[in-house]
Amino acid sequence: MKNIWIIARKDFKTYFTSPIAYIVIAGFLGIMGWMFFFNLSHFNLQNLQYQQFGQGKGMSISEGIIRPLYGNMNVIFLFMVPFITMRLFAEEKKLHTLELLMTSPVTLAEIILGKFFSAYLLVCVMLAMTLTYPIVLFATGNPDLGPILTSYIGTLLLSGCYLSTGVLFSAVTENQIVAGALTFAAGLFFWLISWATQSAGPVWSDILQYLSLIGHYNNFSQGILNTSDILYYLSFMGIGLFLTHRVLDSFRWR
Repeated sequence: MKNIWIIARKDFKTYFTSPIAYIVIAGFLGIMGWMFFFNLSHFNLQNLQYQQFGQGKGMSISEGIIRPLYGNMNVIFLFMVPFITMRLFAEEKKLHTLELLMTSPVTLAEIILGKFFSAYLLVCVMLAMTLTYPIVLFATGNPDLGPILTSYIGTLLLSGCYLSTGVLFSAVTENQIVAGALTFAAGLFFWLISWATQSAGPVWSDILQYLSLIGHYNNFSQGILNTSDILYYLSFMGIGLFLTHRVLDSFRWR
């Protein structure tokens, strides 16, 4: 664990020695801030209309703000994560420092986990900066705490899947642009794979639905912690990191 933390801390600091972290964080917060403001304004206007026409209280904060806000956040991470992960191994390959890293007194698994957790730390920093949204909601209203907590848990798990995919493709190529493009394409594929269930048979429909990344997030957005969803995300991350290990291990023997 010590070696993993040393590698993770070193790579995490590297993000802030280049414009990558600042651009990604600024872009993420700018888009999310606009979405929060828009969702809040739309929610207030819609509930006001409900009251004017005597149709009750309208939507709850969970349905009107929390679910769409954190659902959109996962879409933004789909675009942002490739910028976070594309340099992890691709840059090492391009600078020919990967050979030096792999001959250092650390295991290959420690190297992979260290780089994975360095990217995960940056995602956690970005998520921590969005805690102002629930603070504002609690200050001005009475939202349910459950859906907020599970939405953050689901977002962390879903982002981990994006990150493991990014680490894998960064290990495949030394071209950072190619690594980023492949990461985005793979994430989008597993995001949209459930669309094919409409034309698939009963068995394939269930399989495709199970493989859908966003399909497993729906329960989290409703305040439900389902063991099968958590296991799916953890398994997805595990497979991505395992394939990364196999790719780098084959590179070692070339």
